[in-house]
Amino acid sequence: MISRLPSCLLLIMSTALHAQDGRQSDPAAMTFREAKRFLMSEVHGPGEKDYYCGCDIRAEGRKWTVDWASCGFAPRRNAQRGERIEWEHVVPASEFGRQRACWREGGRGNCSQHDPGFSAMEGDPYNLLPVVGEVNGDRGNLRYGMIAEDAGQGYGACGSRVDFKARVFMPRADARGDVARTYLYFRDRYGLKLSRQSEQLYAAWSSADPVDARECRRADVIARRTGVENRVLARACAAGGRIGQEGGASRNRG
Repeated sequence: MISRLPSCLLLIMSTALHAQDGRQSDPAAMTFREAKRFLMSEVHGPGEKDYYCGCDIRAEGRKWTVDWASCGFAPRRNAQRGERIEWEHVVPASEFGRQRACWREGGRGNCSQHDPGFSAMEGDPYNLLPVVGEVNGDRGNLRYGMIAEDAGQGYGACGSRVDFKARVFMPRADARGDVARTYLYFRDRYGLKLSRQSEQLYAAWSSADPVDARECRRADVIARRTGVENRVLARACAAGGRIGQEGGASRNRG
C-alpha cells in the first residue's frame, strides 16, 4: 500500500517522522563525546567558573580540575571525584529517554544505538555544562527544586545542595536561570513534557536569574557551530541587549 503512494507524499511523511524523532533533520547533531570536545575547545576554558559551585576551572594537561580554594568547596564524600570537572546533562538522559519507545525496550544503550532522536538530545551541547564532578554525581537524575538551609547536604561554601531523601537537587542561585532555560529549550525543541509545577519553577528561576553575557555568548557560539538556534536564549539575549552585531556577546569568564 505504501509503495503506491506518490513520491512527494512519501517525502513529506519522511520529513514529518524525522521532525518527531528529536533530531529535527539536523545534520550537525553531535554525539555526547563530540559535544564535549567542541565545548572544551571552542566554548569553555580554564579560568571560567563551574556552574554548580562557582569554582575556578584549571587545566592540568588535557584534564580540567577544580580549584576548591576559589569557591570554598568542601567534598561531601568523594574528594577524588570532587577534584575534576565533568559535563552535566542538565536534562538527564533518563528524563528525555523514558519518554521514548527505545528506552522502554532496552534503556539508554538501546536508545543510543537505534534512536537518532535520542542521540541528538544526548549530544546537544546546549544541555551540557561544566560542573564539579562530585556534585554532578550526586545530582544524577534527581529533579531540580528548592531545599531549605537546614535540609539535605551541601558542599562547604558551594551554593548547591542535595536532598537524597526527597530526591531533589538545588543548584546555586547563579545557575538556576541557566538550567531553567535549558529545560524550556528542550520542551520547545524536542517536545519534552514538563509538569505544571516544573513549568512554574523554571519560569520563576528564569525570571530571578536572567541571562548574562556568558550565557548569551555560549549560545551564540553553539548556534554558529551547529546551525541550531536556541530560541529561548535568542529571545532573552536580544531583549537584554546581550547579543552584539559583530560576533555575539562579549566573553565573560565569570
